[in-house]
Amino acid sequence: MKVTVVGAGAVGASCAEYIAIKNFASEVVLLDIKEGYAEGKAMDLMQTASLNGFDTKIVGSTNDYSKTANSDIVVITSGIPRKPGMTREELIGINAGIVKTVSANLIEHSPNTIIIVVSNPMDTMTYLVHKTTDLPKNRIIGMGGALDSARFKYRLAEALGAPISDVDGMVIGGHSDKGMVPLTRLATRNSVPVSEFITADRLEQVAADTKVGGATLTGLLGTSAWYAPGAAVSGLVQAIACDQKKIFPCSTLLEGEYGLNDLCIGAPVVLGKNGIEKIVEIELNDAEKAKLAESAEGVKKTNGLLEL
Repeated sequence: MKVTVVGAGAVGASCAEYIAIKNFASEVVLLDIKEGYAEGKAMDLMQTASLNGFDTKIVGSTNDYSKTANSDIVVITSGIPRKPGMTREELIGINAGIVKTVSANLIEHSPNTIIIVVSNPMDTMTYLVHKTTDLPKNRIIGMGGALDSARFKYRLAEALGAPISDVDGMVIGGHSDKGMVPLTRLATRNSVPVSEFITADRLEQVAADTKVGGATLTGLLGTSAWYAPGAAVSGLVQAIACDQKKIFPCSTLLEGEYGLNDLCIGAPVVLGKNGIEKIVEIELNDAEKAKLAESAEGVKKTNGLLEL
């Protein structure tokens, strides 16, 4: 199993690290445009192998896409990160050009690969890959919902005073501060609805804190987060590589599901060796449907800024 991660910055390096530590891939290629940067990150990570007990080989390369040849899965993290006060949508002009070029180069060397998009604005960048490549829809995946759901579960556990392993919850919709739809009604603590433990007001605060999870970290760190995004990507990659049939909310091309068409947006999907093996349509109430429709309009508006 060969995995390529494009972009050796904080997010890309975290992706490579978590994938390697889980020890299911034979090789991880880390690619960057900055001379020597990916090679240095790869060497540093390889020097942790004996300490962390993994045998995955990590290789760094400066913009040599031939090193990525025959990758089973590729992850695109490249692009400029958010700065404090920036929205994900403000990154579209620069990042669209980067993602378009990167995806074309990757597919040239790995025509049967599965692409996971991390670059922001993530739903629109995922849509861009659909529109500018010939890959089937099941092999193009946006990471956002997996990360947003992890942040939702963190906030739920915090509010409940519970171990995070006791908590389950999902975020669908667009990967943006206004577009996320945390499904508070369906969130549980060990199969019991969380509404049995905390008030409606507290649950609404959990949802609000989840939506600004990325912006909160950007304000604190001065740049985008990297540990949780890296872990979210590694979870998706492992589910595909090991054919786990796990359900994750991911940005996927909808063609009638949830009453939506011709856009990529977060929805629960089954991930296995073929990428997205099924889009799961869960029963939403009227309020949740309205929020998802509003989120979709926001994503479409951002998609309209693309030069296809």
